[in-house]
Amino acid sequence: MQDPNTWRHMNSAPKDGSRILVTIRPSEQGSAEVDVVFWSPGDRFGIEGWRASDSVPGRVIEYSETELKCWMPMPSASLDRSLAPAPWEGDDMDELDGSGI
Repeated sequence: MQDPNTWRHMNSAPKDGSRILVTIRPSEQGSAEVDVVFWSPGDRFGIEGWRASDSVPGRVIEYSETELKCWMPMPSASLDRSLAPAPWEGDDMDELDGSGI
């Protein structure tokens, strides 16, 4: 298995409802950042897709596939909790996104 503390392609992210860390791409709203998300199969509050873990009914925060750059598993409880990973800011054209087709 890959090192759990490295960023991975979004196409390999688990869609089983487990929470993961993601890098959100920088945009005109701000710089890249890290958030905790989970895959939702869809419900009366929204369609299937990536949702922020702090979403609540009536206030669902959803991310499109193009907003998310890469992911990593949640850190284990044995890690130093004061060390949060920085957003991945490397060149992602070939590394993470594929051909875009």
